[in-house]
Amino acid sequence: MTIRVATWNVNSVRQRIDLLLTWLKECQPDIVCLQEIKCVDEAFPRLEIEALGYNVVTHGQKTFNGVALLSKLRFDETKSGLAGDDEDAHARFLEGVVTLKSGVLRIACLYLPNGNPVGTEKYPYKLKWMSRLLDYSKERLKTEEPLILAGDFNVIPHARDVHNPAAWTEDALFKPETRESFQSLLGLGLTDALRAVTDEPGLYTFWDYQAGAWQKNQGLRIDHLLLSPQASDRLANVGIDSYVRGWEKPSDHVPVWADLDLEAA
Repeated sequence: MTIRVATWNVNSVRQRIDLLLTWLKECQPDIVCLQEIKCVDEAFPRLEIEALGYNVVTHGQKTFNGVALLSKLRFDETKSGLAGDDEDAHARFLEGVVTLKSGVLRIACLYLPNGNPVGTEKYPYKLKWMSRLLDYSKERLKTEEPLILAGDFNVIPHARDVHNPAAWTEDALFKPETRESFQSLLGLGLTDALRAVTDEPGLYTFWDYQAGAWQKNQGLRIDHLLLSPQASDRLANVGIDSYVRGWEKPSDHVPVWADLDLEAA
């Protein structure tokens, strides 16, 4: 048995509901982490998604941010918000736990701050958020359960993850401090799922709407699945559904998924 876990920054779920439903039917993921749903919880199109057999949990916000978890497995528990800053009102983090034959699987759906422009308060907020995520991950890894951090990290980990690295050196997504923070997560023992299976350059998850970026394949890899040792041991396959970017009125991000050799209870 495998369980397919996917992440997708859908860039407004109400505008893209038809694309989302089409992709869910085609890809058949068991658990999906959505980012930038851009609506309050009450406005989320849950009925259409529930009709496909998913349990739906949302952590929404009016017109900005917002994350959601969809799962064919029933949630044992869910929790919204990342610890470490009581003042942070952004809807960027949602955690869910499902039961497996051999224990549980914990999924953290996250939408990490962009951080641009760098010379404003937005960049320190990004770095602080990453530090909070590091603290969260340290605590969670102590439990030695399968854990997946899934989402739009707004981090380009490596030069091979961007079409023109030189153009991005001063961008919040690629600054050394950003990449070091990301490396700190990997340093805890988390595995970048895609890089566990391939070193190939030119594998992207985001293409800007401007200047024919999609047509020229001028993209970035900023959507990631990070796996705890107990999850990465079970990694069977990873994919990027880049074809979705060619659909009509698409999100500027595409889904990324991983198959894990785990069995639902």
